[in-house]
Amino acid sequence: MADPLKQFKIEPIVPIEIGGIDLSFTNSSMWMMIAVAVSVIFMSIATRRPAMVPNRIQAFAEGMYEFIAGMVRDNIGSKGREYFPMIFTIFVVVLLGNMLGMIPYSFTYTSHIAVTMGLALAIFLFVTILGFVKHGTHFFSLFCPAGVPWALKPLIIPIEVLSYLIRPVTLSVRLFANMMAGHLMLKVFAGFSVLMGVGLGLVPMFFNVALIAFEVLIAFLQAYVFAILSCIYLKDAIELH
Repeated sequence: MADPLKQFKIEPIVPIEIGGIDLSFTNSSMWMMIAVAVSVIFMSIATRRPAMVPNRIQAFAEGMYEFIAGMVRDNIGSKGREYFPMIFTIFVVVLLGNMLGMIPYSFTYTSHIAVTMGLALAIFLFVTILGFVKHGTHFFSLFCPAGVPWALKPLIIPIEVLSYLIRPVTLSVRLFANMMAGHLMLKVFAGFSVLMGVGLGLVPMFFNVALIAFEVLIAFLQAYVFAILSCIYLKDAIELH
């Protein structure tokens, strides 16, 4: 059976080293660029000639736009309109990373903690800076909910601070773990199909087909969860709730 972990190995395509730092263009970098190209080309085609009666591409693009706009409106409110481009970009980046990874011999860049942690830290830092810009030192009131008795504050405040600081960890690990676990299962069942031969191999093959459908659903759900949690964190920074 082929090594199921080999699909997660980052391999250099164009080796680059500057000052002892490895800056190679890797398979992960290549699939990130493919994701950028796919999103730009798709949205350009969808919005090139908008029609009153949209074709399938335009309808899909408009549906995705309305889906994210509704998510921002429901979770942040009218104040969240200016952050729509950020949430839309986050959703597309994660969704394409998950979906492109379903293509055979591709690379799932969202299955690496370095990528998901980078995205999560960028959101965390943006939200924190935004909170201080909008509220100054009053932003610290986020860690002490209104109405908490003085006797409980020494217990509540450390818990709130810890839960806030752990946000990028939970956000990144959730996405990374789901993508890695799903692809590992697909690879393992595919290996069983090969090892068990033509007859018995049909059983794990059917399981693999079901797993592929399930993994596509998980790919969308994880992009949705990543985006909606980003909306919730933004709401906290804007309204201190």
